Order: sequence, then structure tokens, then C-alpha cells
Amino acid sequence: MLQIYNTLSKEKAPYVPLEEGKVKMYVCGITVYDLCHIGHARVMVAFDVITRYLRSQGWDVEYVRNITDVDDKIIKRAAENGEEPSELTQRMIEAMHEDEARLSVLRPDQEPRATAHIDDIIELVATLIEKGYAYPAANGDVYYRVEKFEGYGKLTNKNVDELRSGARVEVETSKESPLDFVLWKSAKEGEVSWESPWGNGRPGWHIECSAMSKCCLGNTFDIHGGGPDLPFPHHENEIAQSEAANGCTYVNTWMHAGPVRVNSEKMSKSLGNFFTIRDVLEKYNAEVVRFFLARVHYRTYIDYSEDSLKEARVMLERFYQALRGVELSEGVADNDFDARFIEAMDDDFNTPKAVSVLFELVNELNKASREGTEEAGKLASQLKRLGATIGLFEQDPDAFLKGEDKEGELNSEQIEALIVQRAEAKKAKDFAESDRIRDELAAQGIILKDSREGTSWFREA
Repeated sequence: MLQIYNTLSKEKAPYVPLEEGKVKMYVCGITVYDLCHIGHARVMVAFDVITRYLRSQGWDVEYVRNITDVDDKIIKRAAENGEEPSELTQRMIEAMHEDEARLSVLRPDQEPRATAHIDDIIELVATLIEKGYAYPAANGDVYYRVEKFEGYGKLTNKNVDELRSGARVEVETSKESPLDFVLWKSAKEGEVSWESPWGNGRPGWHIECSAMSKCCLGNTFDIHGGGPDLPFPHHENEIAQSEAANGCTYVNTWMHAGPVRVNSEKMSKSLGNFFTIRDVLEKYNAEVVRFFLARVHYRTYIDYSEDSLKEARVMLERFYQALRGVELSEGVADNDFDARFIEAMDDDFNTPKAVSVLFELVNELNKASREGTEEAGKLASQLKRLGATIGLFEQDPDAFLKGEDKEGELNSEQIEALIVQRAEAKKAKDFAESDRIRDELAAQGIILKDSREGTSWFREA
């Protein structure tokens, strides 16, 4: 039985869908003012793994991930660039989709943009005002009355009294309480804005997700996910808005991915340890990056470092070395690897345990390959199939192991030519020359593997 850890209850529990066989899931997406970084990749991959696995087990998953395409950061960056906010966001959305595709992250079923749901947002704000949970202020903004919502703080165990005592006293006095947060921002001169009953303005960040999730999935849905920085205040505010407006439970299960640290430090531009997805993919095969992110449990933190990526490359090589040269078979292998893999993934998507099962399967595959039994083809097919449920092992083994040609390194044609020269030297019994060529290639990270069929090669991690 599938069990999921719920951030709200702080425990794992059997997943009980609102509709039999279905999973309605909303994940907070990117604010598109800049290129996506490795922390974004962690969340993308985590929920892609979850979605792929659920579908492989027969669940009908409706996966929604929004795009925030209007906010202060976007307006500021567009002004700095001398372009319209819509031009900036469109460029960043296209770049995000390119990064996702390289990481084999499937597109969500719905990808709503905040600017396409302004009417829904205005309607939700109006409902909150009508019910007394929100109020238009003298400065033209609309605020949410945090202290009116009795359940505020239940996701993160925050106490309203403690929040009030610790709240920063703001110069802005239009709020009734320092805890209140903005639902609708009045527009400054020259800013992008929309007409509303409270004057020209734009939505606050928190209200966007409440409106888009309701539009896409209804008043109540199964799973809400996001990154490690979102439980407070963003998701706490979403709960307050949605449950006050709709009069029912907002989300049944809350899921949050863990953070990415860099050499055990928080990733930050000020520390000089900030990496975009594109920075990382310039140096590493995209599947290595995906494997690095996916093999750690989605709720735990990941320590990003050169050594971690190299280790992931070595581990992934082991899988592809086992698959290399093995003819896949449609037969079913008689073992318990499927059952154990599913058991691991059904336990709150425990990818570390699931990957350990795949390594045991690789050991059996290597043994069968050495013995030349028909079982090798069945085991290779099983490995490919299980890997595919979490988006792994989808490349041709030779292509992965040889890697991409890079400037300043021997390219594939040069390597193949040297292998031919080595074969001719061996045929002429010039073993000194043969060894010299092998050593020359090894010095540049090219490993040769001789067999009856000839010599194959791969790039060392």
C-alpha cells in the first residue's frame, strides 16, 4: 500500500484518494525572472519521479505546476533589462522548458500562468472581503486578516501569538495587524497592472496559487507539493486563503522536497556557490545530474559538490556497463526485484532503497552475462523497465559511456582511429606501440575494453 509523509500531520499514512484510482497534485512552480538553478532542478526531478512512478503503478495522475509570471522581482529585472515583463518571462519560460527536457522532466498536464488567471484571483479576493477575511486598505492594497483564520500556522506549527510578538513593526500603517499579508497590490506608475474593484493593481504572490489550484483541480485536492522554503509563509497563507474562501479542507497531503546545499553550505549568490541548471549541464551528462538528484530521498537535503557528481557518474556507469552489449528479452525473470522495488517506492517514494534494489539486480545481470545464460536478456529488460519508472537508463549504453565530444578533448573519430592503430600494432606484434596507445588514451580518461568482438571504449568519470 502506498504511504506518503504528510508535512501537515508530520507522519506517514496510507494514501487515500478523493476519487478512486486518481491523484490530483499541484506543485508550486518557478517565478520566471531568471534561469533555473540546481535547487529548482531538485524540486522538478523529485516530483517528476513521483509522477512517473505513480503512473507506472496505474494511478491516473493530474499533475499541475504553475508559473508565477508577475511579481516584484520580474518587474525589477525587466526594468533593469529595458524590456517588457512579458518579454522577460517568455524567455525564461522557454529556457526552463529546455532545461527540463534535458533532465528528462516531463511537462505537467497543466501549467497555468498567474497572468492568465487575473479574473479568478479578483473573484477569490472579493469572496474573502465579503466573508470578512480580507479588507481594502487606505493605500489601495487589499490585505488578509491572519488572526481571523483560526487554523493559521497548522502546517508549520506556528503560534499566532508568537508570530505577533515577533513581527516586525512596519512603517506602513495601512495594515490592521503586522501579520496581515497582501492579496492585491495597488499599481505604481508605469507598472504592469489590471483593473479591479479596488483600483488598478496586480495579485500578491500567495493568492495566485490558491486561485490557480482551485481553477485546475477544485476546492479540495489530493497532494500539494513544493520546495523547502515554501511551507511558511507561502503554503500557510494558501491554506488560510483557500479554506476561508471555500469553507472546506484545501489539501489532504502536503509534500516538500529537501534543500540543496553546496559543499554543506546554503546555496547563495553572495557566497559564490550558486549554480544554474545550465552551469551544471555544461560539465555533466544530464542523466548523471538527474540520477544525482533522484537517488537521494526527496525529503532529505542534497549536498552538491564535484565529488558527489563524480560519484553519481561512476554509479550510473555501472548500470550502463551492465546493459552494454546485452540483447533485451521479452521474457520475465523469475525473481523478487520488482516486488522489492515497488515496496521501496510505496514507502514514501524511498528512492535510495529502490536504487539499492537496482544495484542488486545489476549484480545478477553481470553474473548472467559472464555465464552467457539467456537470463541476461530478461534481467537487462527488467532493469530498463524499473529504471524507466523513475526516468533512468533511457540512453543507448554506448552513447552514454562514450559521452559527448568536448572542445580540448579527443573526439570520437580520433579515439576510433587510435583504436584501429592499436589493433594494427597488436597484429604486427608491436606490443610496445599497442601499450603506448592504450596508455595515451588512459591518460585522457579513455578506457579500453577488449573482447572477442573487438575493442570498445568509454570515458572515465
